[in-house]
Amino acid sequence: MIGIIGGYGAVGAQAARLLGEWGAGPLRIGGRNLTAAQRAAAALPGTVEAAVVDVDDDASLAAFVQGCEVVVGCAGPSHRTAARVARAALAAGAHYVEAGGDTVPEYVGERRAVFAAGALPGLSGLLPRWLAAREFTTVHALTCYAGVLDRFTPTGAEDYLRGVLGGDNEPLAAWRDGDRRSSALTRQAAVTLPFFPREVSAVPYLDAEGEQLARDLSLTHGHWYTVLDGEHLGAALDAARTRPPAEAAADLCRATALDAAGRTPYVTLLIQLDGTTAAGRAATRTAVLRAPGIAELTGAMTAATALAVLRGEVPAGARHAATALDPSATVGRLRDRCELTVLETTIDQLVVVEEGAL
Repeated sequence: MIGIIGGYGAVGAQAARLLGEWGAGPLRIGGRNLTAAQRAAAALPGTVEAAVVDVDDDASLAAFVQGCEVVVGCAGPSHRTAARVARAALAAGAHYVEAGGDTVPEYVGERRAVFAAGALPGLSGLLPRWLAAREFTTVHALTCYAGVLDRFTPTGAEDYLRGVLGGDNEPLAAWRDGDRRSSALTRQAAVTLPFFPREVSAVPYLDAEGEQLARDLSLTHGHWYTVLDGEHLGAALDAARTRPPAEAAADLCRATALDAAGRTPYVTLLIQLDGTTAAGRAATRTAVLRAPGIAELTGAMTAATALAVLRGEVPAGARHAATALDPSATVGRLRDRCELTVLETTIDQLVVVEEGAL
């Protein structure tokens, strides 16, 4: 039994649908609204049940996780719910997967607990590992652009702000010569990037996921950028540091609604690696991943993580998805949920090609 808390929300419903399609059930769909849970369960294939669960109530949580082999947390905001749900799942002898959140520092034992199993973070740390293993023997440089044009939910906005304003996320920082360098990069306005539909802003940052990736790949240089497609989100983020959290989250919801109005939502990850191939030649590869929305991609990544945990493909203990999962197997499961292309060229060269095509 896989229990999905928040299983009728945008992310949870996508995760549940894929787990049902993959035959990973039976499933238990949970949330505060029993009618919504029943409606979601009825739409899924296989054996699916619905249950009420309140993440703020210990007895309710204990009842929901009872009998589950894997519990999946898709309720938010994850920074307030993940640790609580994980404790209940582990106490019941279940494994745990969290779409967001951070590692619970408590003893996990032989159970498996995987956190940050969404798109950003999660897939954003896994995809470069997949590209590196597929194309290179050594990698010395990485450039990553991650862009989302989609509407935030209130809980999604709260989690996003927590990540952007958190202590491990440093604006303008980069990885240089084996260490974090503050103020190494500058914000880019009105920049043209391949596979983005119009000029965007690119905001450099370095967070814990990027730093771990840099160490694992032994990078000499690592540059990460958040891509902002629209004027409203950037302004809301600039103001968020001085706004009360609830007001800042509401501002983000309004800003993303304005930026996305009349446009087709998307998620684009653009990742360039420079390194050495098995033949001993210097080479560059650029991976382009595109998906129709952040909830769809996050839900797909969460489902792939839950399937890996269910099948015993993840080691015991508490880990982040980017380091716990097998990159090749995970990307293989996500292939038909997104568009993924690998090109033997640089991002700058792709810009020239696109401009020439126009």
